[in-house]
Amino acid sequence: MAPLSPGTGTARGWEKIRFQFPPGSDALSAAAAASGNGGVRGAPREAGGLSGTGPGDRGRRGRVPGWPGRRRARAGGMAVVPLRPCKAAGRLMPLLCGGARSKGASLSPGVPGRLTQRRYKKDVLPSPEGPVPSVSITEIRQYLRAQGIPFHDGYSCLHTPSLFTDIRESQPAPPASSVPYTLFIDKTTGSFLCTATLAEGTWQDFQANVELRHRGVPPASSEEPEEDTRRAREDARCIWERAVPLWDLLDEDETNKTKAMFGISLVTDATLKRFGVRYLRTAKSLVFPWFSPRDATLKGLKLMRVEKKGDAISYVEETIPRFDSYRNLFGLPLVSRRDTELVLTGWELDALALNQATGVASLALPRGATCLPPALLPYLEQFKRITLWLGEDLRSWEAAKLFARKLSLKRCSLVRPGDLQPRPLEALNQGLNLTKILRAALPASHKSIVSFRQLREEVFGELVNTEQVAGVKWARFPELNKLLKGHRRGELTIFTGPTGSGKTTFISEYALDLCMQGVCTLWGSFEINNVRLAKIMLTQFAAQRLEDQLELYDEWADRFEDLPLYFMTFHGQQNIKTVIDTMQHAVYMYDITHVVVDNLQFMMGHEHLSVDRLAAQDYIVGAFRKFATDNTCHITLVIHPRKEDDEKELQTASIFGSAKASQEADNVLILQDRKLVTGPGKRYLQVSKNRFDGDVGVFPLEFSKASLTFSSTSRSKVKLKKMKEEKALLAKKASEGGSGASKKP
Repeated sequence: MAPLSPGTGTARGWEKIRFQFPPGSDALSAAAAASGNGGVRGAPREAGGLSGTGPGDRGRRGRVPGWPGRRRARAGGMAVVPLRPCKAAGRLMPLLCGGARSKGASLSPGVPGRLTQRRYKKDVLPSPEGPVPSVSITEIRQYLRAQGIPFHDGYSCLHTPSLFTDIRESQPAPPASSVPYTLFIDKTTGSFLCTATLAEGTWQDFQANVELRHRGVPPASSEEPEEDTRRAREDARCIWERAVPLWDLLDEDETNKTKAMFGISLVTDATLKRFGVRYLRTAKSLVFPWFSPRDATLKGLKLMRVEKKGDAISYVEETIPRFDSYRNLFGLPLVSRRDTELVLTGWELDALALNQATGVASLALPRGATCLPPALLPYLEQFKRITLWLGEDLRSWEAAKLFARKLSLKRCSLVRPGDLQPRPLEALNQGLNLTKILRAALPASHKSIVSFRQLREEVFGELVNTEQVAGVKWARFPELNKLLKGHRRGELTIFTGPTGSGKTTFISEYALDLCMQGVCTLWGSFEINNVRLAKIMLTQFAAQRLEDQLELYDEWADRFEDLPLYFMTFHGQQNIKTVIDTMQHAVYMYDITHVVVDNLQFMMGHEHLSVDRLAAQDYIVGAFRKFATDNTCHITLVIHPRKEDDEKELQTASIFGSAKASQEADNVLILQDRKLVTGPGKRYLQVSKNRFDGDVGVFPLEFSKASLTFSSTSRSKVKLKKMKEEKALLAKKASEGGSGASKKP
C-alpha cells in the first residue's frame, strides 16, 4: 500500500465513511447522469465533540488542525458568500460556500457493497487494577436490594427509577408502581444512563449518588457542555439552518436529480419529511439530523455526499461532532413507546427504505456494521424483537451476530445477505418484498445440536463469497495474502522468531496494516511500553522518520489518532485472568476483532511457582484459544522460541513449550533471520501452518530502517516459495532414491 502523504488528509473534526458499489448498479448510473463529477470532494474539518481520554488529546484541547497556525494544503481558491456573524462562520466557510476542499485520504481500497473506512479516536484501556474496578451483575442486584431500590431485569440492562428526576420534598412520593423506570444500568459494565435527564456515569458514580440521596443532598445537576461540544453544536446549527428540506426544493428537476444521485428516487417526499432529511446545496450533501431524545434540540449532524471514482461511486459521510462522540440512532424520535418490534440497519438510507416499505420502526446505527456502542443499549430495551439487517456482505453478517450477543440472542433475528436479500435500499430499488425478507430472518439463538439443513444456507453463503470468507486482505503484504488468503475472525495465530530479529517491529506493522482497513485492534505490549510502541507504529504509518521533520508530526498524529486502535496499560508480568478480563471488556465496549499479545512469556511469571511451566503455558494458550472462539475475535500471540543452534532455521517444533501451542493455533508464522539460498533478503517470513486451506510457504522481507517497515514498495517483486511444493519434490526424490537402493544386491 502506498504511504499517505501530508496534505492529502482531513482534519480530526468530522468523520468520513465510504460505501462503494459495483459498476452497473442503479445508484451508479443515476449518479453518473445526475452529478457529473460526483459532487464536492474532501472537506477541511473542524475538531468538535467531546474530548476523549486518548493520549493524543491531553493538553491539546481547543487547537484546530487544518486551520490558521497549522494550515493544510488545499486545492484552488473558493468563492466567499456573506454569512451572518456567528462563532462557527470562519470554520465552516469552505463547506457552506461549496469551495474546493482537500481530498480525504483513504486508508484502504474499496470493496463493492461494504464499508471500507471507519475512524475512531485512539484510546488506552484502563487497567482493572486502576481507579475503576469491575462489578458483576450479582453484586449490582445485591446492592440495589440492600438500598431498597426497585428494579426490573431487562435484556442487557437493569431498569430502575431515576435518581435524577426533580421530585420536590413537599410533594408526596408517588407509588412505586407508577414511577417510570428511566434509569438503565448496564449488566456487563455497571455504567448507567437516565433517559429522562441524560445523566450518565460509572457504577461508582451511581453508588455515590445513592449515598448523597440518603444524606438528603439533591443529585448533581448536569454539567455544562464542554467548549468543544458547544462549538460542534453551533457548527451543526449553522449547517442545519442553511440546508433546505429535500422535499421542498424550488426546482422539481433538481429534486429528481438529487434523489437519483443518491439512489433514493423511490423514497417518497413524505418519508424524507418524516425523518427530517435536508439537502445542503453548496456541498451537494444530504443532511441527517441528530436530535436530543430529552428535549429535541439539535446535537449534531451527519452529511453524506457522492464521489465518483472510475466506474464506481462511493458515499462519503462526515459527522459533527467527531465520530467517536456521534451517538445518533437515526430515526429514534419517530419510535413510539408502544413499538415492540424494531429493525436495526447500518445506513440512514436503509432506514428510510425500510420504514417506507414495511411501516416497522427502523433505526440506523451511527457506526454502521463496525461498532454498537453500549451507551445506545438503553434506548433499545423496550423492544421484544429486534431484526438486524446491516448490509449485504459477509462482514456485516458477522457484525450482526456479534451485536446480537449484546442485545440478547433470544430477541434478535438476522437477515442473511444474499442476491435475493441485498441491503434494504437496494431491495426497494429492485422491487423486492421487504416485509417478506424480514419474516424470513433467522433467529440469532440456536440449539447446541444442529442438522445440515440448518447449516445449508451458511455453507452456500461461504461457497458464493469465497473472497469475503477468506477475510481482510493485507495491503502491505500481498505475499501473505497468497498463503493465508486473509485475516479471519475467531482464529489463533502463533508468531515466533529469534531474539533481536524484529518480531515486535514486524507484528506492529502487520497489525497496523489491518487496523488501517477498519479492523478494530487491541494491543497488549508487555515487553515494551506503549509510548515506544506507538512511536514505532506512527513511524510505520507515516513511512518516514518524523524526528527529522517535526513540523509534520501533528499532521500524521491526527490521522494516526483516528485509527480504531487501543492499548492495554499493562507492562511486565501479568496474570492471565486479568488480561482475559481486560480483553473481554474491550470486545464489549469497542467491538475489538483483533488482539495482539506480545508476548506469552510475560504472563507465565504470575502463575504459582509450584505449577509446571509447560502446564502453565498450555493453560494460557488454551485460554486464548477459547477466547478467540467464544468472542469471534482473532488473537495474534507472540511466543519466544526455545534455544536453538544458531546455524539452524526455526521450525514449528522450535516454539517454546509443549506441542499444544502449535496444535491449538490456526496459523503459525516464523520470522527467520537467515539468508535464503535463492532469496534476496536476510530475513523472511515462513508460514508453517495454515488451517484455512493448507497453503504454507516463505517469502523474503526487506527491512527499511528509515520507516521501520518490512513492506518496502521500492523493492523488486519478490518470489513466493511454496513449501508444500518443495516437500512434494523432496518426497518424490526420497521415494526414487529409496526404490533405487532396494534394487541393489
